[in-house]
Amino acid sequence: MSDFDDILMNGINFGKGGPKKVAEEKVKTKAKKKKYITGAHGSGSAMQKAKYREQRSNRRKGK
Repeated sequence: MSDFDDILMNGINFGKGGPKKVAEEKVKTKAKKKKYITGAHGSGSAMQKAKYREQRSNRRKGK
């Protein structure tokens, strides 16, 4: 019996893929990712927000 006939008679069996990967703690929002916070990924908006965050942290350090 050819492969084609075998598929017609028995169908295709999509078995389990294997062991699941261990889930790490994932960051769900962009705002919490390190590169986004520092503006390193090049987005103008993120760079501006990073500037404001840095200014705010500098104000808090002085107290």
